[in-house]
Amino acid sequence: MHLDEAILRHLSRTDVSEQGDLLELLRAEGFDLTLSTLSRHMKKLNIRKEQGRYRRAVAAIPPVHPYTLQKVAPLLLIIKTTPGFAQPMALALDQAGLPSMGGTIAGDDTIFVAPTDATLLDRLEMEVRDRLLRGI
Repeated sequence: MHLDEAILRHLSRTDVSEQGDLLELLRAEGFDLTLSTLSRHMKKLNIRKEQGRYRRAVAAIPPVHPYTLQKVAPLLLIIKTTPGFAQPMALALDQAGLPSMGGTIAGDDTIFVAPTDATLLDRLEMEVRDRLLRGI
């Protein structure tokens, strides 16, 4: 497993309030790194301390934002939004770490969202709708 993936996995499963605690968790998995190396990786991953614990910062999307979502079987969701909002919304979806999402492609007002597997399209649609309803 790659170091960045391990960092994100630990932060999603454990409340980490000190970098030293995360360093110990990673060392227990066999990663040989220093605190300064960990800090650089956390900066690259856009991880910040919020409310006393480390988390990955996501792009801010207005809580009430008009969009439409269309499922195009077998491998695509299309989100239409107002001009200028597709790229920040796609970035926020990418950073949300949705288990069924393979990735996004965004233009000015349109986002294509692809699942990791065609059989997961319905599940991905539910995950994306849930995130959009919650303001990502």
